[in-house]
Amino acid sequence: MKIEHVPYNSINWSNINPVEHKGESGTSFWQTVETGNIRVRIVEYSKGFVADHFCERGHVGLVLEGELQIKLKDRKTFQLKLGMSFLLADDKTNPHTVISDNGAKIFIID
Repeated sequence: MKIEHVPYNSINWSNINPVEHKGESGTSFWQTVETGNIRVRIVEYSKGFVADHFCERGHVGLVLEGELQIKLKDRKTFQLKLGMSFLLADDKTNPHTVISDNGAKIFIID
């Protein structure tokens, strides 16, 4: 990740309204800040969330609450619990998706 054209900025997350994104099942709510060439988000997944697509964008994430699974297109699945992080490269050859059986909240930079 190369962060470019990002001036100093502090984020008060309580001022960022969540936007609903429905999955194949369940719902996620994103609080998003975009600046320069990066996007910073807090994403909260409902119980039973299954994403409706595979993503090719790279991410750095931290699980703030709950648990989730990152599933790669090749079917490898990784369980992430509270306090764990994940790193994914921009990769058109091995996209990923998200599943959360019991709900989760994560912090993501991409």
